[in-house]
Amino acid sequence: MRLWVSLTLLAAVLPVGLSLALTPATAPGDPATIRASYRRPDVVPFPSSNPYSEAKSTLGQLLFFDPLLSRSKTHSCASCHRPSLSWADGLPRAIGEDPKGLPIRSPTLIDVAFFEPLGWDGKFKDLESVAFGPILSPANLNMTEPELIARLSAIPGYVDAFTHAFGDGAITRPRIEASLATFERSIIAGEAPFDRWIKGDDTAISKSAQHGFELFNGKARCSACHSGPSFSDGSFQDIGTAKGHDIGRGRFFPTSAKLKYAFKTPTLRDVARRAPYMHDGSVATLEDVIELYNKGGIDRPSRSPDIKPLSLTAGEKNDLIAFLQTLTATAPPVAGVPKTAALTSAQRGSERGSFSTGAAAPRPAGRTRRSRMRPHRSRVSLRAQRTILSCRRGPTPPRYLRRSTLRTLYRPPDPILSGFDYDS
Repeated sequence: MRLWVSLTLLAAVLPVGLSLALTPATAPGDPATIRASYRRPDVVPFPSSNPYSEAKSTLGQLLFFDPLLSRSKTHSCASCHRPSLSWADGLPRAIGEDPKGLPIRSPTLIDVAFFEPLGWDGKFKDLESVAFGPILSPANLNMTEPELIARLSAIPGYVDAFTHAFGDGAITRPRIEASLATFERSIIAGEAPFDRWIKGDDTAISKSAQHGFELFNGKARCSACHSGPSFSDGSFQDIGTAKGHDIGRGRFFPTSAKLKYAFKTPTLRDVARRAPYMHDGSVATLEDVIELYNKGGIDRPSRSPDIKPLSLTAGEKNDLIAFLQTLTATAPPVAGVPKTAALTSAQRGSERGSFSTGAAAPRPAGRTRRSRMRPHRSRVSLRAQRTILSCRRGPTPPRYLRRSTLRTLYRPPDPILSGFDYDS
């Protein structure tokens, strides 16, 4: 059973301009009906077993960006899911603690609340079950459950944060999973030109893009799988590209002819920002993606019936690209941090040695306050990182927790910490 948190309720904890998804696309019909099927609803689903709370979401964000979750203390969830790269990493294959990398590409987390099961092959039944997959994987974060719990339990700020979220300070695997999942469900697509167009702004996208939308829902057959406000029906399809032992969903259904080589249909939100493409990062550009679908892929029994040669003209391919580019949000999508911090001022400690998410303490006379955030940086990320550092406060923190080291770990162009001057 799912609970649906309304846009009104979340308005205080999500940045202005973010929108929500997802409802199923309707059957083909008149243009107005088709356009309406892509409008986003006003709610985000949360399961009844893990309902939304502000404190839990804040705790989840602290964990998400914290390299303590990896054995070497150099990788975090954000290493593969960067807000600046539309919550992916821009690599053909994900790279964790093993420099050889993983066999698949990091999927975006945009609108992840709406798609279950999760993973390219659907091996995770829900978001809660995802967290410890990469945490325990030797090739990814390479951590053990007992060691992670011991690390977090040794930090008073984390004990306080778990108390605030769950009523007591016990740090357990289910609570870590619930917190991360709650935060990740708040990661939703920003408003794109396409969204303004379907709301009635006829000038929001070009005529070429409008024709591309018609092709998307018609001749090109894209909407057969990429439907609804998040441009995915969450299904698993063989599009005729995977080969050999890379059989996707077929691993779990070895007797199914249709699920062999089937992988999850990804969202197309921010798709122009998220090259390379496909589950294995094997397709470099959107132009190459269109050409792949135009040819129809490998003809075999498992191939989706909607995948077949399309005979698109050069102009039609360009129009499809123009349309797909309108799905890019005006600003990179970010997740909201509640305005009320998870830690009180007393728990965070004084300004000296920690960073408050509330009002700053008065500065000594004669000193000027240096700007700690560039104008285009997200205040949300700044608050989260200040709280992470305050959670780690101690008389003599180990080197990996010192501000200079954190600055190095999150070196630009990743904007998670680059907007903050850690030497000030």
